[in-house]
Parts: sequence; structure tokens; C-alpha cells
Amino acid sequence: MTSTFHGIETSRRALSTQMALMQTMGHNVANANTDGYSRQRVNVSASRPIEALGFTKSNAAGQLGTGVEYNSITRIRDKFLDDQFRNESKDFGNWSVQSDTLGKLESIINEPSDTGIRTVIDNFWKSWSDLSQNPENVTGRKVVRENAMALADAFNYTSKKLSDLSADLTNNIEVKSNQINSITGTIASLNDEIHRLEGLGDHANDLRDQRDLLTDQLSQIVNITVSDTPEGYTINMGSTNLVTFDTATATTGASLTSAVESGDISSGEVFGTVTARDRYVADYQNQLNTLANTIANGDVQITIPKGSVLPNGTVLNGVTYSGANRTVNADTTVTIKGLNGLQKLGYTLNNPVQTGVDFFTSKDGAPITAANFQLNTIIADDPGRIATSMRTTTAGTTEEVTKGNNTLALLTSQLKDSNFTFGATGSGTVVSNGTIDDFFRSVVGQLGVQTSEANRNATNQKALVDQISSHKLSVSGVSIDEEMSNMIMYQHAYAAASRAMTTFDQVLDKVINSMGVVGR
Repeated sequence: MTSTFHGIETSRRALSTQMALMQTMGHNVANANTDGYSRQRVNVSASRPIEALGFTKSNAAGQLGTGVEYNSITRIRDKFLDDQFRNESKDFGNWSVQSDTLGKLESIINEPSDTGIRTVIDNFWKSWSDLSQNPENVTGRKVVRENAMALADAFNYTSKKLSDLSADLTNNIEVKSNQINSITGTIASLNDEIHRLEGLGDHANDLRDQRDLLTDQLSQIVNITVSDTPEGYTINMGSTNLVTFDTATATTGASLTSAVESGDISSGEVFGTVTARDRYVADYQNQLNTLANTIANGDVQITIPKGSVLPNGTVLNGVTYSGANRTVNADTTVTIKGLNGLQKLGYTLNNPVQTGVDFFTSKDGAPITAANFQLNTIIADDPGRIATSMRTTTAGTTEEVTKGNNTLALLTSQLKDSNFTFGATGSGTVVSNGTIDDFFRSVVGQLGVQTSEANRNATNQKALVDQISSHKLSVSGVSIDEEMSNMIMYQHAYAAASRAMTTFDQVLDKVINSMGVVGR
């Protein structure tokens, strides 16, 4: 036999369940725009029906239901989509960093433009062409000097910007290391808290959402594998463990760089940062160094015209020009060491005769690079030390420079269209027969292709990440329209349960207060 108050208990359970449904709906609506939040659902089932205790079945027809109850509140989440998102997120992190770095490199190189290195180089050669028309002109010599100093400044400035970019990328690795440590430390703490709460039979839905959001963020920084164990997430970066239960392994910038070199890190923002620094920035720095050194000392063929008088002791093609045998008897093609080598074949304006000096030198005495490239201070202090003549005259025992001769100035201006031999660059490219302009064009062209490719990959990866993110939202996201529809349904169910309880209360009131009073 059922209890007299059975209807009251059934209504109470209905009210409690509908209230839980509405409260969960309110929680969903409140977090509709919360990043990483997963829609929660109350799992409802009919409560266990009543069957009177006894050795035999009761005489009551069937079983009397006891109403409804909710067993748990769980979140709606698709693990497959989580794994997909993290797998694509790491590649997006990699290409986005590479794309950003190459974009900065384009801004540093600044080509094609009217203010880049190419324009400065063109102005330098043009000033030599102008000087060759009047080699004794003081203004022309000063223009050559100023354009040479501008060229050195352009190399120095560009090299510094590349060095600064490399340093920024190195600092960014340290920043990413700190970010990883913060995330893994929080995940380890969440592992412990989730394990403690769920050990009591609860579902730590909101804490799991926080942990998944942090894991998603971590997947963009480095490539990770995630294992969901009874103790919580175990996260590995290649063969390196980052999180096990409540313990997180700290990383450093140096350890992350080593992990990239060992292959533990094969994608993500850290991989993209190290790749951008060690591949792109280092390569263009090296190519810029090669260009600067080649202008000063690169092998290039010139043809010395017949009648030129070479400085005493000059050795060309195995022939030593000295004493009275310093005059070139026929047009002679020789290989010299860049502009510096050419300057040493001629004479300045000063008398007694002075041979030319190295036109470009390094600031620190080391081999010439874009960073230490400078105009020789001797020439910077005295433009008259620029060698332009390759003829001398002898008056008695005195040798004097033929000042109006422009042979060397003309040969220098022709270097613009001469083929230099460039050494191996960081990318392994060797330009054996190219002009200075050809080499710089190849640098700019290479940068353009690399940037385009990185932008394409970044765009494609972002599309994939956005697509998977959209699928995740369709599964786990909160739909306001759906929640409002459910709210009306829960509201009516709650009102009906309330009305049922009121009815049972009235019936019981009749039983308690009105029955058994006849005959009193």
C-alpha cells in the first residue's frame, strides 16, 4: 500500500528536477559568450517505482511511479573535435609566426621602393659615372663620398634591424616559455581539484572547461599530445613530459630551442619562432653580409686599357709591374678584389704620387659585414684620396699623376654592370656570374616568394581552425534560442508540478481535517 503523502513526494521531486533544469539553463545563458564554456545538460530519468516489501508480490495492480529525478549534470563535448582542433592549431601557430616575421622582413628590406638599399646602390654607381666625366671636380668627389657613406649607413641600419628582429624572436621564445609554464602549472592544479571533486561523485564541468581551454591555448604554442587518465590530463611535448597529474615540468627558452633541434617540438608558435630566427632572419643577414663584402672585395673581371700605368709592385695575371715596366701594353682583362682592389690600381689627385687605398673597410678590423661596413676614414676625411686616374707622367725624376685621366673612375662606374662572384649564402645559393643588382633582386624575389607561401599556409590553417571551431560551437556552444524554448518548457512543467502539489495538499487537508468528524 502506498503512502498517503506519496503524491506530495512525487510533486516535490518534480519541482526539484524542474528547478535544476531551469538553474542549469540559466547557467548556460549566463555563459553564452564565455570562451571555452561547454553547454551543460541535466540528465533526467523516472525515479524508481514503489513495490511493497514482502515475501510475495502485492495485490496492487502494477507499480506506482514515484516521479522524476535528475542523476547528473554533464557538459556536451566532443573529444574528437578537441583532438582535431589541437592538431590544426599547432600548425596555425607555426605559420602565423612565420608569416608575421616574413612580413617584418619585407618592411626591413623595403623593396621595391624609392628609399631602399637598391636606390642607395644605384645612387652610388651614378655618382661614380658623374665623377668619371670630370675626375678633378671637388664637388663630384664629395658626392661620391656622401653616397658611399649613405650606402654604408643603409647596410648598417638594415643589419641592425635584422639583429633587433632576431633578438626580439629570442625574447619571444622566453615569453612563450613563461606562458607554457603558467598554463601547465594551472592545468596541474586543475587536475588535482577535478580529481578531488569527482572522487565524491560530482562532475566538475566548469573546471574541465577551464582545463580544456588552457590545453587548447597550449596546443597553439607547441605540439602536444593529451591523454585523459583517471588522475587528469597527462600532456607530452614529443618525448618531453609537461604535465602529469598535479605536477608540471618547467621549461626555459634554452630548453625549448633544444627541443626544436631534437625534434620534440615540430610545430606551434615556438617552432615557428625558432625557424623564423634561425632560417629566415639569419639567412637574410648572411646574404646582406655577402652583398656588402662582395662590393668591397668580391672577385670581378675588368679590362685595363692599354697605356695604363700601374702602381709599382702590382701583380696581375702572374706578371709583376715594377720600375720602368709599369705600363700596360695592351688591353688586359684581369680579376680584381672588388672596389677595394680596383682603387689600389690607380692614383689619387695628390702629388707626389699616391696610390689608392681600400675604399670600404670594417669598423672593427674584422672581415667586412653589413654591420661593420664603412667608408674608409682616410677617404671620408679627404675626398681627394679617391683614386680616379691610371696615368702618370714623368718630368725628369719626378713622377706626377695625370689628373685629368678618368680611367679608374670610368672602370668603377662600369662595375654596376659587371659580374661579381658571390660566396655561398645561408640558403646555400651561389651566384657566380651576377651583377650587384642581380644579387639584390634575387634576395628580394626570394623574400617575396617565402612571404607569399607563409601567408598562404597561414590563411589555409586559419580556415581549418575556424571550421573546426565552428563545429565545436555547434556541439558545445550555447544557443540562446534553444535555451529560451527550454525555459518555457521547464517553466510550464514547474507550474504544473506546483499545481499538482496544491491539489494533493487540498486532498490531504480534507483527509486530515474533515474525515472522522461525523457524529461528534
